[in-house]
Amino acid sequence: MTLNDQVREFWEQEPCGTSPDVIGHATPNTREWFEKIEQHRYAAEPFIHAVAQFTRYHGQRLLEVGVGAGTDHLQWARAGAICHGVDLTDAAITTTRQHLACYGFESRLQRVDAERLPFDDRQFDVVYSWGVIHHAEKPDAIVAEIYRVLRPGGCFIGMVYHRPSLATLRLWARYGPLSGRPFRTRADVIWHHMESIGTKAYTLAEARQLFSPFAALRVEPILTPYDLQKWPRAVSRYFPQGWGWNLAIHGVR
Repeated sequence: MTLNDQVREFWEQEPCGTSPDVIGHATPNTREWFEKIEQHRYAAEPFIHAVAQFTRYHGQRLLEVGVGAGTDHLQWARAGAICHGVDLTDAAITTTRQHLACYGFESRLQRVDAERLPFDDRQFDVVYSWGVIHHAEKPDAIVAEIYRVLRPGGCFIGMVYHRPSLATLRLWARYGPLSGRPFRTRADVIWHHMESIGTKAYTLAEARQLFSPFAALRVEPILTPYDLQKWPRAVSRYFPQGWGWNLAIHGVR
């Protein structure tokens, strides 16, 4: 199996954000189920709205790379974007289609490998991808495809994981020193123990290099609840954003 085959197999079992600890006893694909997913996502990552700024793109052609459970995709649809979405898994496409239908929306959804997008050049005003690119075998190929399908002046908005973060430190401690393997690198621990096999995380410099085709590039670390777990509020309130697990990306073609 290729790495992308293994990644697909992992996420086919459970689209991102639909684990039992999130949805509880709600019946799958009901409004209650989707509402639990949405509530959890934006409680855990409230900064998504500030980064994405969904309402700014009314009437524009939007492509989301990696739709997951369709929670952000629903926000784009609610904001009036002309929605297109791709994902590596059938589970995500089916879930997202049902999620939008539950609220009376539609999107042009396809199961594809984003390393080869099935769109002509310069098709979209905005491409969005939150926490997806770092799972791919060839993230640089996805970035090149995103750049290709954006129109001149169009923008990319997204997020990749940040390696020098508190969340990484906790994961490394668990699977490195506390597991008797103190010489494991942070990259190795993330590759093997963060979600699907092959997950990557980047330094600021590495992220800027990955997205270097884009102009007006902004790469900004964001502290997340995953960084702040186990820390008392009296201490964590002073942590800088630079220690955060998420790198918000914004660039212009």
